[in-house]
Amino acid sequence: MAFPTDLEIAQKAQLRPIAQIAQELGVDPEIIEPYGRTKAKLPISLIDDARVAKGKLILVTAVSPTPAGEGKTTTSIGLQEGLCKLGKKSVVVLREPSLGPVFGMKGGAAGGGYAQVVPMEDINLHFTGDFGAIEKANNLLAALIDNNLQNRKHSLGIDPRTISWKRVMDMNDRALRNITIGLGGTANGIPRQDGFNITPASEVMAILCLATSFEDLKKRLGDIYVGQRWDRTPVYARDLKAEAAMAILLKDAIKPNLVQTLEGNPAILHGGPFANIAQGVNSILATKMGLSLGDYVVTEGGFGADLGAEKFFDIKCRAAGLKPSAAVIVATVRALRYHGGVDVKEVNNAAPDKLKIGLANLGRHIENVGKFGVKAVVAINHFPTDTAEEIDLIKAYCKERGAEAVLAQGFAKGGDGMTDLAGAVLRVIEEGKSAFKPLYDLALPIKEKIATIAREIYRADGVDYSGDAETALRRIDKLGLSNAAVCMAKTQYSFSDNKELRAAPTGFRITVRDIEIAAGAGFVVPICGEIMRMPGLPDVPAAEHMDIDANGVISGLS
Repeated sequence: MAFPTDLEIAQKAQLRPIAQIAQELGVDPEIIEPYGRTKAKLPISLIDDARVAKGKLILVTAVSPTPAGEGKTTTSIGLQEGLCKLGKKSVVVLREPSLGPVFGMKGGAAGGGYAQVVPMEDINLHFTGDFGAIEKANNLLAALIDNNLQNRKHSLGIDPRTISWKRVMDMNDRALRNITIGLGGTANGIPRQDGFNITPASEVMAILCLATSFEDLKKRLGDIYVGQRWDRTPVYARDLKAEAAMAILLKDAIKPNLVQTLEGNPAILHGGPFANIAQGVNSILATKMGLSLGDYVVTEGGFGADLGAEKFFDIKCRAAGLKPSAAVIVATVRALRYHGGVDVKEVNNAAPDKLKIGLANLGRHIENVGKFGVKAVVAINHFPTDTAEEIDLIKAYCKERGAEAVLAQGFAKGGDGMTDLAGAVLRVIEEGKSAFKPLYDLALPIKEKIATIAREIYRADGVDYSGDAETALRRIDKLGLSNAAVCMAKTQYSFSDNKELRAAPTGFRITVRDIEIAAGAGFVVPICGEIMRMPGLPDVPAAEHMDIDANGVISGLS
């Protein structure tokens, strides 16, 4: 009998009323804001800084991703189930999925198999409307910018050529990357070149995920850098008096969302920035909410540890004053075969010799997490095509590097298949071997911060800068943003900026072709290689395989 699909498993789940989930967390059901029977908003007043300081924060990260997928979200949810099986008061805190991947190629982001958050369809499709609110707030600022260009009486004198703010929508649509707006005559605006980003790449998304309060949210929105006046002075969103109206649109979106796992344990979902172009982690408020309501919080950083984990540590933890107690690095036999040189079409076939080569990728990630003072456990996300020989090779390799590797079977067995991993994580926490520290000092010049990440995390021999990047560096210095954090944008498939270099490449340099300013988020974004802020759909989009029947039952969603 074939293993059921993720959607089939989710649709058969008996979901508990969200009021019960809240009550078991110690939250009065009267103060939550229900969105139907199985999801709700949590008021940020529930955050208790004293409890946050006492809670144990566990980051789930991964090896460099492969086309076969590694199951980081599945492992995060499964670990939460395993901790609950061991009697721990645990909360899993994750990002919200973007519609782009859902209808494109990657699929949703609600976990898989018997390690999922539910209601799966709602979570993957609009959910509580947070992405829509972020999109509207972003596009309100865009409309105000173009209105100011048109309005001669109250003009700020913005030079249209310098406007860096783009519109966003939560869908993969390559035709909107570069467009011309304002055509059709003088009543329709000032013609200029523009474009769309996907919503998870919006600075408003980054700001929502880094804001520590509603007041902080509003200030950060006002700090958004828009462009320059004709006299070369900077223009910010606050100059357009945009921040209050944008904050109004985000008044509900700022509140974390409460749902549940398949086993009826609490899950908080909030925010969803991509990790190859943004910080790749859920919101500070959601993580603090989890730590306020539970003793253990499992969270994740997008893509491999060179991206999501580095940004989690250097950007989020620094901004929030969080200190992780442990990390989990997800690896699969299939991924390590691929990093060893196996073609993606052959990754389900045993290849111990190739796996030995691919282990270098895992080893580098173990070393990198250790550079932040955080002790890691390796989760071998189990697939039926794994062999005992290859699993033993991974365990022995990790042991030599001081990391315990544990078979994780959450996909097939739920919490029962994750108690070994949960036990290993608890041992790391109880031994107190983690002493978190950021990789770089914010006071360093931007170039030195970039060089530190490139050298210590990627193992690059150096960094080269294009003319555009050098111009951006001078602008950053002039704007007084040299103390900003660095949010690297590069391919997720390699430690380098060349996605073809698998495993643990050496002898390469990275090239920064431009640097974008995200002053409201508090970081700058060096662009390495060809990074798309508006992805396109594949030849055969996932949307083509979806359907909905007369009773509203969805099929084909993954």
